[in-house]
Amino acid sequence: MLRQPLLTVIMPVYNMEKYLGRALDALMNQEDKNFKLLIINDGSKDKTREIAESYRDKFLYFTLINKKNGGLSDARNVGMNHVDTPYFTFHDGDDWVDPGYTSFFVKAFAKYPKVAMVSCGFWIDSQRRNESHPVDPKKESGLLDKRQVYQKMTNIFTSPVKGYTWNKGYRTEVVRKHHMAFVKDLAFMEDQIFNVKYVSLTDGFYFDSVPLYHYWQRSDSMVHDLNPKKIPDNFRANYRVWHQIIKSLMAERAKQKPNKKAAKKAALGDLDMKN
Repeated sequence: MLRQPLLTVIMPVYNMEKYLGRALDALMNQEDKNFKLLIINDGSKDKTREIAESYRDKFLYFTLINKKNGGLSDARNVGMNHVDTPYFTFHDGDDWVDPGYTSFFVKAFAKYPKVAMVSCGFWIDSQRRNESHPVDPKKESGLLDKRQVYQKMTNIFTSPVKGYTWNKGYRTEVVRKHHMAFVKDLAFMEDQIFNVKYVSLTDGFYFDSVPLYHYWQRSDSMVHDLNPKKIPDNFRANYRVWHQIIKSLMAERAKQKPNKKAAKKAALGDLDMKN
């Protein structure tokens, strides 16, 4: 008898007819198939909807929501609003995952019940170079404090964490409690802004560098489109990220001050007793 699913995979898609089959085939081959798949079709004009529909009977739990085009952030927000499992993650329609992807999040939250976010590593698959390699070849894992999380999220080189959403597992209760949503006024980095905000509101983070997600670097991807018009958005996005990080770390430091005072007072008290 199957247990109630604990994880929802949210997949926003827009004109993904070239890649969606590969993504869904990989999800079909998960070691832990007991998850909910929630596809948000963001007004696709190609055969994305038909391809998604053809997989409906191949998953234990499958939901397809068709909506007018509103952009990636809007599609993610719609997905989060429909989650009814304790945990969720995101999956881009042009990427794919290894068999242990869904089980990683469920097992990590079970092993560390007090953490608010978990993260796995990922592969970088380059269409131009026709190669695949793990973003972090080192084997590392563990619990991180806020400062360490921010460092790994903003590290643009070998961090297995970074600011992406598709290698993160989230607690639905956190999003509901704080009414969290992705910003819609920026062309990119909305995922990092969301993650930094999420971390600032919670405690407990676990990561493992094991690569389970394949990040497909397409030559025609919007992320790699060097458009000068995006420069202002880049500055605005980075400002929001670092403003939130600084504010969060200052708040953490302020919380620790009373504890330091109490520890000092207790230490002085011990000295008085010894004297």
